[in-house]
Amino acid sequence: MYAVTGATGQLGRLVIEGLLDHVPAEHIVAAVRNPVKAQDLAKRGVLVREADYKRPETLRTALDGVDKLLLISSTEVDGRLPLHRAVIEAAQSAGVSLLAYTSMLHADTSAAKLAIEHRLTEQTIASSGLPAVILRNGWYIENHMGAIPAALEHGAFMGAAKQGRFASASRNDYATAAVKVLTSEGHLGKTYELAGDRAFTLSELAAEVARQSGRGVVYHDMEPQTYAKALQDFGLPPDLAALLADADVAASQGALFDDSGTLAHLMGRPTTPWESLVAAALRA
Repeated sequence: MYAVTGATGQLGRLVIEGLLDHVPAEHIVAAVRNPVKAQDLAKRGVLVREADYKRPETLRTALDGVDKLLLISSTEVDGRLPLHRAVIEAAQSAGVSLLAYTSMLHADTSAAKLAIEHRLTEQTIASSGLPAVILRNGWYIENHMGAIPAALEHGAFMGAAKQGRFASASRNDYATAAVKVLTSEGHLGKTYELAGDRAFTLSELAAEVARQSGRGVVYHDMEPQTYAKALQDFGLPPDLAALLADADVAASQGALFDDSGTLAHLMGRPTTPWESLVAAALRA
């Protein structure tokens, strides 16, 4: 039996869809904090079980009978590690044969503050003795695409990444890789650095948006503190704004770049071209 935590999230739903192409619905557990939000999955035969990271008793019940588990990292800005540890301990109790965890690109060496709890979670998994595979996902390209409307309105992308290259990939690509790991053999003990085939700078992204939209769009590089303040002005909480600005600084130092081609190799196909995702975002 397969289980996916955070199954009603953006990545989780894509993984569930991918699993449904490979295994019967009744062999899939959607482990979710709020089962009401997963009723559409229940109607398709997926087993929906309550799994609240902050309530360990629900995790033990949710993982009963589970063989392979995908732990999708919590979206908490801070304090992820205790939540992840609760799932890891429940997985130990359940005796899962494979724990896959969605970490962050180069989590072991990244200077980004976002990488800290991923790195600690990886260490916790290693200490647990669970058979595991680490999926170090790069930046989600949807993070960039979500900024397009504001960039069109103001004529600029903002950031603090200088000319750092982002090897971003789509959530669908990362989900495809996760499904491959869960449904095929030969992955135990491996750590995969997963990233898009073709990287880009934010200047290149701005130029592509300008080309496809026919409107003037440039990249405006800012000091990290100024960028964080701008993100707050757009409505982001201060802690999250600071982390995103810090991630841009790390990107300027190469933290979000990878050219190993591991994601494409794992999927068995090229990653989705980022230009096509720009086109889709402009049509939305």
